[in-house]
Amino acid sequence: MTVEKNRVLAAVIERSGKFLMCRRPEHKNHGGLFEFPGGKLEAGESLADAARRELLEELALEVLDVGAVLFSALDKSSGLTICFTSVSALGEPQLIEHSELCWSTPSDLVELPLAPSDRLFAEFLLSEYCKS
Repeated sequence: MTVEKNRVLAAVIERSGKFLMCRRPEHKNHGGLFEFPGGKLEAGESLADAARRELLEELALEVLDVGAVLFSALDKSSGLTICFTSVSALGEPQLIEHSELCWSTPSDLVELPLAPSDRLFAEFLLSEYCKS
């Protein structure tokens, strides 16, 4: 599998003002830290295609809609650009790939042990929510 332009989809799934967060498996980069779910884009794959594939594989969720990229950040440890993208999904997430999941408000997000890029996005998200 080749990675498309070193990009990673991070699905920003919001329900009732809370965001889906997943704890990464211990054996992976940033293991044990929480992240917005998603994964690397395969060759020729769009963000929408990656969202459909990754969320079905990792959480058994059906993607209904993929919106705009809200924020991008370079993960210095991997050299990958994380694209935090608004996603609507159907179903209740299942723990297939991750060790834990939770639904968090923007203020609770920053209290979680987050992967570095996810922390940057959580702080951005909290600042945006404080404006409204």
